[in-house]
Amino acid sequence: MTMAADCRACAIIPCNDMEQAGRWWNGLGFFGPTDDGTADYRILSDQDGATIHLQPAVPGWVVPGRNPFGIYLSTPHVDRLAATAGDAILGPVKAPRHTEWGMYEFALNGPDDLLIRIGWPSRLIRASEMDAVAP
Repeated sequence: MTMAADCRACAIIPCNDMEQAGRWWNGLGFFGPTDDGTADYRILSDQDGATIHLQPAVPGWVVPGRNPFGIYLSTPHVDRLAATAGDAILGPVKAPRHTEWGMYEFALNGPDDLLIRIGWPSRLIRASEMDAVAP
């Protein structure tokens, strides 16, 4: 089976507080219409066209500290987003790193304790970029 080049998947993220979640994602560069008349569903996009969808969680479904949901944002702009995230990056290094599973990535704790990983395959990062970010 072949797929069209523009096929992609997108996360639909349940949120306890849509306003707070929207502001959090705005901080990473994801924006959407500010007054689209819908309080129960939002589509946010970054400058490269990556999208996430936010919707209210069913009461009691998403419990901070026990949130089973996560999202992986695959982007070549790992360093740019890491600079934006700053000290919010999880882990002692507080910076992206090359992992044993072949990704250059970092993790964040998002709204409602949503696990967010942001990364790009290490093999696709140009050698000069790897030298600049090597641990």
